[in-house]
Amino acid sequence: ACARPLVSVYSDKGAASGNTITLPAVFKAPIRPDIVNFVHTNISKNHRQPYAVNRFAGEQTSAESWGTGRAVARIPRVRGGGTHRSGQAAFNMCRGGRMYAPTKTWRRWHRRCNINQRRFAVCSALAASALPALVMSKGKCHKIDQTPEIPLVVEDKVQQFKKTKEAVVLLKKLKAWDDIKKVMKSRRIRAGKGKLRNRRHTMKRGPCVIYDQDEGITKAFRNIPGITLISVDRLNLLKIAPGGHVGRFLIWTESALKRLDAIYGTWKKPSSEKTGYNLPMPKMTCTDLSKILQSSEVKSALRAPKRGIARSSQKKNPLKNIRAMLKLNPAAASAKRSAILTQQRRIKEKAEKRAKKAAGVIVLTLFNKVQSQNLVCGQVLLV
Repeated sequence: ACARPLVSVYSDKGAASGNTITLPAVFKAPIRPDIVNFVHTNISKNHRQPYAVNRFAGEQTSAESWGTGRAVARIPRVRGGGTHRSGQAAFNMCRGGRMYAPTKTWRRWHRRCNINQRRFAVCSALAASALPALVMSKGKCHKIDQTPEIPLVVEDKVQQFKKTKEAVVLLKKLKAWDDIKKVMKSRRIRAGKGKLRNRRHTMKRGPCVIYDQDEGITKAFRNIPGITLISVDRLNLLKIAPGGHVGRFLIWTESALKRLDAIYGTWKKPSSEKTGYNLPMPKMTCTDLSKILQSSEVKSALRAPKRGIARSSQKKNPLKNIRAMLKLNPAAASAKRSAILTQQRRIKEKAEKRAKKAAGVIVLTLFNKVQSQNLVCGQVLLV
């Protein structure tokens, strides 16, 4: 987690104001992507709307099997005549039949999630948002190369902005406009049926602005693509860790950042706004594992390493492995070489014999051809 002692505050002009704030303890909380993903998955199910097929769909006809002997499958078929529907199959595996296990509206749509888990997930998401590496490597890859500092804190005067052009100027001076341009370029038509259901376009997420008092800031920022606005009193995991991935680019107002110690507490005092809540404690105070293992304190408590290690020998088949055979029988090399030379000599002799035989066949063929020509010439002379 982020462990810097102080955070700089930037003015509404985009320059450092000279003021600093002590970094809230929540930014040093343990980062648990598994808890964030689990909580996000569960609480995102709580705004689903029930859906179901009509309870009478596919069951508005009476159907009975024709039995055997009709040269058709024994599937239930619609009664009657005078229409194409009569005689058609009417069962759950057939076209026009009801679906198997029709969906019902009393399905368990929502999920309960422990309040301590939800708070732990929010703390982890906030801690991850203070690490530039996680913010830049997030699935949405926020463009914060030129941003002066993470977490980015601005003066409370920004809460009084009412015009979008003021917000745009501020983002450009804070070098956060590159992230907005990336968002605008990412606008795409949605894949799937959602494009027919008033969800035609998709777009990546940009910065999230967290404020303490809404004195017009929501009107100033709400029309900028990709921007999300949240009150520090109502931090929502679905907004600060969209998709269940930690590391969203957060822009804080000064008063909102100062409120975090009161909302989530520190390790020295509990939260003053959440009854009996203490900030989650990391399992390790020092995460440099190699430093711990190489320390003199740990080495003094360990036994000396075993140097002489007896390794088990591998069994090799000497009939397939020549090295194993030579260990058992050193004369096997000369025997194998003589066998190879003998084989090569026999192959050579066989080839010479084959060539000699082929040459004899050619001579005999030529002789027979000459004889046949002489015979023909003699017959011509006799005639």
